[in-house]
Amino acid sequence: MIPGSAWNWIAVKQSNFKPKMNKKYMKPNRWFNRNGVFSHLRIAGAVTLMSAAAAVAFVAVNPSGSFLIGKSNVKNLTPSNHTMSPAALRLASPETVAGVNGPQFSLFSCQVGLSVGQCYDPFQMRHAYQIDSLISAGFDGTGHTIVIVDAFQNPNLVSQVATYNTFYGLPATNLTQIAPDGLTPFVQGDPNMTGWAEEISLDVEWAHNIAPGANIVLVLAKTNQDTDILSAIKYAVDNNLGDVISMSFGEAETCVGAPGPDLISAYHDVFVSATQKGITLFASSGDQGAAQPTCDGNSWMKSASNPASDPLVTGVGGTELHAADYCLASLGCDPSTHPSPGTYQSEIAWNEGPLGDFQNNFAATEATGGGFSVIVNEPPYQNGTDGLHGGHQRAVPDVAYNGAILHGVLTYLNIPGIAPGFYRFGGTSCGAPQWSAITAIMNQKAGARLGFLNKAIYDIGKHQNQTAFHDITTGNNSALEFDSMNNPVLITGFSAGTGWDATTGFGSPIGPSVVDALIAGVSPGDARSAIATTNAHPNPTVPGQMKPH
Repeated sequence: MIPGSAWNWIAVKQSNFKPKMNKKYMKPNRWFNRNGVFSHLRIAGAVTLMSAAAAVAFVAVNPSGSFLIGKSNVKNLTPSNHTMSPAALRLASPETVAGVNGPQFSLFSCQVGLSVGQCYDPFQMRHAYQIDSLISAGFDGTGHTIVIVDAFQNPNLVSQVATYNTFYGLPATNLTQIAPDGLTPFVQGDPNMTGWAEEISLDVEWAHNIAPGANIVLVLAKTNQDTDILSAIKYAVDNNLGDVISMSFGEAETCVGAPGPDLISAYHDVFVSATQKGITLFASSGDQGAAQPTCDGNSWMKSASNPASDPLVTGVGGTELHAADYCLASLGCDPSTHPSPGTYQSEIAWNEGPLGDFQNNFAATEATGGGFSVIVNEPPYQNGTDGLHGGHQRAVPDVAYNGAILHGVLTYLNIPGIAPGFYRFGGTSCGAPQWSAITAIMNQKAGARLGFLNKAIYDIGKHQNQTAFHDITTGNNSALEFDSMNNPVLITGFSAGTGWDATTGFGSPIGPSVVDALIAGVSPGDARSAIATTNAHPNPTVPGQMKPH
């Protein structure tokens, strides 16, 4: 066993789930946006399938240098090429050490005000959302299990996680990896596999950072076809592998399975089974604001993302968190007048690019996903919610978490073909595993699985004087993207406001308050009622069409 990690490996050939569907493949296709300040490398991904919602920022050594950013978004592929790929966005180089030390470990330039934006380590993030007080009280997820679903593999994950834990003095990660349909060999240089390896790194490291006592089970789909992802989720649910499942991927809901079988219903059936077993479900809401790629992969449309839009799943949007840096006298900062590192200061809706923050650093929009379903009716738990304006459709997201790239989280990578180092990650993929970790802590404190959370979230959030969430009232998720011909596409999104909104839901967690409120608010009948009163409709006749709300 490698120091700093406790791990197991299981590879099984699943035979009890064989959906009868046509196999659909893709080949990566790259294209460059030449209109922006920085050249953006666009790595082609799924047409009608899911893309992992991570946006990873690799901050350049010289912040004034070129930002090379890779991301899955427009998929200029033939209709038969349907797969999932991670929406990974990164700059060119690892973070640079600031030349100064914190209490027990080295600090990076982005932690001490010497870089564009900010970045956060595990202790800053815990402090910002007050998770540190829960951990100090003995609630760290011990005795509970977080299931993370991803595709392909990260061949160096065990040693990578051990290096991260050693650097920050974290306990060993109790990690089990399962490949239910067989493990696909990693191909160095394959951008699709590399993107998923990055997604795996973010998910595992940051679930452990927030709930260091929890077990982590990583379930790996053999490819990023959505039928394979569905098979992996079903395996996790059928075998009751954990208390909570984190899903950092999504796509326009009208494209799920189109033009093939109706996979919306297939996914919903698995989520019903999970909810019946008391398994909590989280999914990222997307990384291009109110926009999603069209079903043919050539342009953009206004759309909610699935599986976040499923009524049994808690959709997680993104914020831009402003929290205190490390204050060092050697850099001219006075620690006596500066808040402790990670102290919460403010948040806005995550929107980086032409229509939001850091307009000079991003040629196209990177922003929190959110909007209204055209497939799923408004579930009863959303009835009467201010911000929905009397709508009749499922609205997302439900909650939020820091997802800004240039206010991102530090994640260690050692993936073949990538320079080893600490990198800055953003995207709504940051939120799904960390909310899952909070749920493991919550289950530990409650002494049992809480299961379905959405009704309690809305009961809490609807109260004007609620203290469980940071209410995000500034920003929007409008998006400026570029189609496959490099033409600009403007998608008008939604604005943040008091209470629920289609950018950040009810907001980000206030650790102890949200944990206690949900423990008190969840009722055993919530799950049964949700299953009985919600459903996912078949795909529209014409995939990709949106109806105004």
